[in-house]
Amino acid sequence: RISAKSAAVVPRVSGSLGARTRSPSPDLVRTGSQDGAAMSPKAPAYVGRVAQPQDPKRPPFKSPLMATESAVHSSMMPTAQILSDFKGHHVLSVKQFNRNFLHQLFNLAHDLRVLSSREPVDILRGMSMASIFYEPSTRTSCSFTAAMQRLGGTVVAVQDNTNSSVAKGETLEDFVRVMERYADVVVLRHPEQGSVQRASVMMSKPIINAGDGAGEHPTQALLDVYTIREEIGTVNGLTIALVGDLKHGRTVHSLAELVTLYDVKLRLVAPKGLEMPRQIVDLIVSRRINVSEHESVDDVIGDADVVYVTRVQKERFEDPGTYERVKSSYRITPETLLKAKPNMILMHPLPRTGEISEDCDLDPRSVYFRQAEHGMYVRMALLAAVLGKA
Repeated sequence: RISAKSAAVVPRVSGSLGARTRSPSPDLVRTGSQDGAAMSPKAPAYVGRVAQPQDPKRPPFKSPLMATESAVHSSMMPTAQILSDFKGHHVLSVKQFNRNFLHQLFNLAHDLRVLSSREPVDILRGMSMASIFYEPSTRTSCSFTAAMQRLGGTVVAVQDNTNSSVAKGETLEDFVRVMERYADVVVLRHPEQGSVQRASVMMSKPIINAGDGAGEHPTQALLDVYTIREEIGTVNGLTIALVGDLKHGRTVHSLAELVTLYDVKLRLVAPKGLEMPRQIVDLIVSRRINVSEHESVDDVIGDADVVYVTRVQKERFEDPGTYERVKSSYRITPETLLKAKPNMILMHPLPRTGEISEDCDLDPRSVYFRQAEHGMYVRMALLAAVLGKA
């Protein structure tokens, strides 16, 4: 924390995001707001080009952490500390989040998206992330890696545990305690439900749950809600249909719980035997969310604002025959989308294995590839928060 004395001379922005060791050029220092106010000589170099909007009618950056000093000390200040309170904390479950946290995180993700498209953002320079995946992963591992690198950090990656000491019998707890010595934050995916929580007890540095078996996937839920907000403009008032393997799908477990922070209606569509776990349905009901369960997509497609489809989790089935019987329970096609609202969105955490026809890709309502990109910006914001740069 900065003292009252230093707070008078150090802008909030330079204390966290985008601080530079070199001085900005004289031209940038002279660049002021539209009313001619001079910028602080300690402002980071990008503020004059990005954080100060050239159009006076254009709103400033959404995040107070990326705004000018005058904006920070105005109406946005009361909630500006929410992200900074996450410094050094583990990210294990969506139960840790509230609406204020989501609002701040998504605003920061939006601003990092804009800023990183214009110039490098090196707020995590000198920091390292250990990426440990005991299960196959493409989108989650790559987006975390891209997020860390875009913020100027480095990555120590372990994805093939057959070539690590795990193959020699090393326990998960010992493995992560060693890996945290090489990094400032650890990202872990493990096939056993509750494994990340168990590992976190042994760690002194923050760990982020990148999926624990059929349990939770909190960062996927964050990017899913962010995608809904970016694509539709709001989450409140929407009808959200979750379709597919709701029993084993950790993405839908986390998403179903996270959206109960909003005023939504939930429609749960699954074949018999793959329904949403009863404890999650009970939690949804306890939060006074309008929820119903269905077996047919046709029951919900006409009313849904969001259709979130997930694959049947082959790796969670002990009996291959059971998987074969249910793997093709649902398939979204262009004909299916003819029954949907013109402004709905079709989402999928990917990879897909036939549940959404490739013919749907050209439909502007299909947002699953943009959804994957959104994940990188949300994880950039989350890493900044956990590592104390937000």
